[in-house]
Amino acid sequence: MPLYKEQGIVLRTMKLGEADRIVTVLTQGTGKIRAVAKGIRKTRSKFGARLDPFTHVDLLLYKGRELDIVTQADIITSFRELRGDYNRFTAGEMILEAADRVIEDREPNTRMFMLLLTSLRRLIDPSSDAGAVADSYLLRMTSLAGFRPALTACAECGKPDVARFSIQQGGMVCDNCRTGGTIRVAEGTVPYLTALLDGEPDLADLGARAEGSSLVRAYLEYHLNRPLRAWAYVPR
Repeated sequence: MPLYKEQGIVLRTMKLGEADRIVTVLTQGTGKIRAVAKGIRKTRSKFGARLDPFTHVDLLLYKGRELDIVTQADIITSFRELRGDYNRFTAGEMILEAADRVIEDREPNTRMFMLLLTSLRRLIDPSSDAGAVADSYLLRMTSLAGFRPALTACAECGKPDVARFSIQQGGMVCDNCRTGGTIRVAEGTVPYLTALLDGEPDLADLGARAEGSSLVRAYLEYHLNRPLRAWAYVPR
């Protein structure tokens, strides 16, 4: 089995047998991988908390047929601040769940990796708003996956005179193009979504956040074809 090095962010873990865990990691060079950390649940494990969710780690792995094997893990950033703040922790859980759902195994995507890392760094900033950071990540991730919503012009004809949002049609639509199920949005909602999409959640309009967050959720779940479990725990 060839040995290789990677750096990545732990998305989730799952028990395997009596002492091992399967660790899902989004890596910078290989994409999303699943690997076995042998003996990690033993008291004297050499891994300790190095492979907990959120942790940004340097890894040494053996490539396996189905699951790789972690032989060494060193922490780059623990993001331990998230575990002491309920709002930030639940927002982070939603971010990790979405990344795991959307990103395919072993498909290298540096932009997806950097988006996740940047979002976690922003999330531990005490001046940031956890909900807005999560909304920004979800909308930008959906865009990188190929479903960028149209916000400044009609998603169907390109005309700039738009006031309604359509999940199915891919964003803002004009009155001539709209079909059933469109939503007339408040004045501040599009600037809010634009700020999120530009990666500037700190500039988001507080007054439009409730409607904007609902649209982000509906848009993501439409393209995922299923809801995010963590969404129910994120304070709004």
